[in-house]
Amino acid sequence: MVTGAAGFIGSHLCAHLLAAGDTVLGIDALTEFYDPALKVRNLRTLTAHPAFSFHRADLLETDLAPLLADAEVVYHLAGQPGVRPSWGREFGLYARRNLLATQVLLEALRNRHRSRPLRKLVHTSSSSVYGDAPAFPTRETVLPKPVSPYGVTKLAAEHLCELYRSAHDLPSVSLRLFSVYGPRQRPDMAFVRLITAARTGEAFPLYGDGEQTRDFTYVRDVVTALRDAACSDFTGVANLGGGSPVSMKQAVATVEQLIGPVSIKLSPADPGEARHTGADISRAARAFGYRPRTELHEGLAAMVRYAATEWPAGPDGPRSPTPPTVR
Repeated sequence: MVTGAAGFIGSHLCAHLLAAGDTVLGIDALTEFYDPALKVRNLRTLTAHPAFSFHRADLLETDLAPLLADAEVVYHLAGQPGVRPSWGREFGLYARRNLLATQVLLEALRNRHRSRPLRKLVHTSSSSVYGDAPAFPTRETVLPKPVSPYGVTKLAAEHLCELYRSAHDLPSVSLRLFSVYGPRQRPDMAFVRLITAARTGEAFPLYGDGEQTRDFTYVRDVVTALRDAACSDFTGVANLGGGSPVSMKQAVATVEQLIGPVSIKLSPADPGEARHTGADISRAARAFGYRPRTELHEGLAAMVRYAATEWPAGPDGPRSPTPPTVR
């Protein structure tokens, strides 16, 4: 079972699981954080597969017991993303979708686990739990100090998973993802806006001085690691990073090599954004053989090819297709 199955990473994960021969039940509420039609488009190739079924549901408003009845592994990707919007009134939504929804899922799994043991819960956490880490690359032993409300909710969800693992023997893994990118990335993310700017001539808003670094991680490497973690004996917390952090200026230069010049509009850095991120991935390498294989240039080239076929030439980024029927 995959929660958040229609999202960017979730849809890639479902496709990877199906290619590996798994039977997949996808769950997604199709929330309106960004255009739900884009999520429906992500489902199109999945719903055509005989081993895939989809259920539109909010984890907090659904009887999860029948959905979990046959699940050997649960991948929990559902949640409310985004650092900048998590301040102020929106925090209640982040607490609901990142923390309360995780608790409800854990309770349902605890009850199921008593009669039919679960093989693994794989929970996707975030590098945002570290905040401005004191050392790079950052190990899992570093004390997390989130600098955004979003990071607080992801860390709290991690703690819940660890609590249910220790108190109720629920086998869980929390994987801290570092700046995942690739085709079908959310339209609010930097690389989608950067590629759109290069294609249209619109200005790209670069927050801060461009020297901030991110450990960009290609989505194919991430979903491969999610399944590898589920198939391993590992439980606990591990980082998933790209292995070579680069600055935003370097990322802009890479897109310019692939497409052409980018007009830059400098904007002040937002509160809650870490200055640098970089993952120590040695734990994941030892535990389930994690090794990122995709260089930034290769991954961005894949995004550019996707943009050429799926995005309009206008300034609005990915277009919203007419949604197919989804049950």
